[in-house]
Amino acid sequence: MEDLTVGFIGGGAMAEALTAGITGQQVVKPDNIYISDHKQSRCEALRNQYGVNAMVGAESFAAEMDVLVLAIKPQVAQAAMDEVKGLVRPGTIVVSIVAGLTLSALEQNFPGQPVVRVMPNTPLAVGAGMSAYACGKRTTKGDASVVQELLSAAGEAVQVQEAAMDAVTGLSGSGPAYGFLMIDALSDGGVAAGLKRDVATKLAAQTLLGAAKMVLATGKHPDVLRDQVTSPAGTTIAGVRVLEQQGLRGALIDAVLAATEKSRELGKK
Repeated sequence: MEDLTVGFIGGGAMAEALTAGITGQQVVKPDNIYISDHKQSRCEALRNQYGVNAMVGAESFAAEMDVLVLAIKPQVAQAAMDEVKGLVRPGTIVVSIVAGLTLSALEQNFPGQPVVRVMPNTPLAVGAGMSAYACGKRTTKGDASVVQELLSAAGEAVQVQEAAMDAVTGLSGSGPAYGFLMIDALSDGGVAAGLKRDVATKLAAQTLLGAAKMVLATGKHPDVLRDQVTSPAGTTIAGVRVLEQQGLRGALIDAVLAATEKSRELGKK
């Protein structure tokens, strides 16, 4: 993987997060990473920060990449694909993190390449991202393995069918916002109970981080782990009872469903 060449069309937050992950984990050498962005100042910042190749325009590197990542905004995606699709060599894995860009559209624009559609989320920026990816018809297991390793450098990654992408968007794509909302609310609760704001926020954030790590590390169902901290007639069950009365569980379920439906609507435009 170290000798793999990876190019990014677009040098925004997601491209930088992936770059930070794959260079930090030494999955790909910085010299083998190429990023194009329309701002020269942004290119200079990426070069200085990560030691990668960064430039305005992808014409100089698009034909040499093993993996080409489309990391641009949806409204400029077609123009960007038109600029590079005639340059990309057969066999290059084309990876899209463009919201709403379907595998069918990717395959129409890149008929000689395997394509992969990815839905990442913003915690990629701190190496704790959750990405789901779907593979096109020409994508081999080897291609999927390469994408899996690249995405895993900045968090976790799972392969899904494209039909599941809207649900992924509603859950993990939008999910960090739900987590931030819960941290803020828990912090408010701590302040209301007499804690200083900085202490309350740290307690809230680390508590949710720890709970998440326990689910992932133990493989136990969240209900089992909750029971382990819920003593009879204790403080935790008193708090859980209020959350159930106020409909927290139902609100979170509805939030995922609403975001999923919105993703479906946007995909039809």
